[in-house]
Amino acid sequence: MNVAGNLFIPKDLDRKARHPALVIGHPMGAVKEQSANLYATKMAEQGFVAMSIDLPFWGESEGKARQIVSPDVYAEAFSAAVDFLGTRPFVDGNRIGAIGVCGSGSFVISAAKIDPRMRAVATVSMYDMGAANRNALNHSLSVEQRKQIIAAAAEQRWGEFEGGAVEYTSGTVHELTADTHPIQREFYDFYRTPRGEFTPASANPQITTHPTLASNVKFMNFYPFNDIETISPRPMLFIAGDQAHSREFSEDAYRRAAEPKELVWVSGAGHVDLYDRVDLIPFDKLTSFFNQHLSA
Repeated sequence: MNVAGNLFIPKDLDRKARHPALVIGHPMGAVKEQSANLYATKMAEQGFVAMSIDLPFWGESEGKARQIVSPDVYAEAFSAAVDFLGTRPFVDGNRIGAIGVCGSGSFVISAAKIDPRMRAVATVSMYDMGAANRNALNHSLSVEQRKQIIAAAAEQRWGEFEGGAVEYTSGTVHELTADTHPIQREFYDFYRTPRGEFTPASANPQITTHPTLASNVKFMNFYPFNDIETISPRPMLFIAGDQAHSREFSEDAYRRAAEPKELVWVSGAGHVDLYDRVDLIPFDKLTSFFNQHLSA
């Protein structure tokens, strides 16, 4: 299947020379127009050839059924982007890095473990989508509750096999109430307002951000941090807001990763702040990290 991407090229790029490049993945349930394009734009301004991608089954990338969860295929999309970038005449195939925002942080780690062409990896506001679904935040989901979720997804498969309607799960709420959880409010402020709202032409706005119920349990089998230390000696950079509800995932990945590694806390930033708040996103740190580790 084809993976859709937007390629951002620095102004006045010398196309006869070979330059470092970056592939950038969007938050889980989002599309490249939500956060990834911004990161690609800003890194292109710093001299990198940068490409944002839509994960398969989302946005303009191919894959059916739409919005299904397939962590292996998500990781493969990063390698597909490296295939593309590394064969451009103006890109140095030995100087390709990757950035994963939110859920893509865990997908890019999964990809980098088996694709050494990603020479340096950075994650921002990372979610370990496996742990988030198995355990929920702060390990608040019991094993029994997990089994109930798995049973409901299995039951849904029978219905869909027999022609029933596709059901969707999780994602961001479409309206606020007095009881809406603060974390959902944080996501709502991005995904359901002009700040970050975007609906691909082929999509139903009422299901944007929502994966299918029957497939979402595939995250239960997703362990991106297992063997993360084998990425070494390629460097890793973990960036998160010190107020982020998701900070446990960056802490866990950093603890497990081998050197060289860095963990950078952005003072006063929450999880979603680092999707688009250019006054908070440490683009200078990302630039220095990739300049150092993707040098000629």
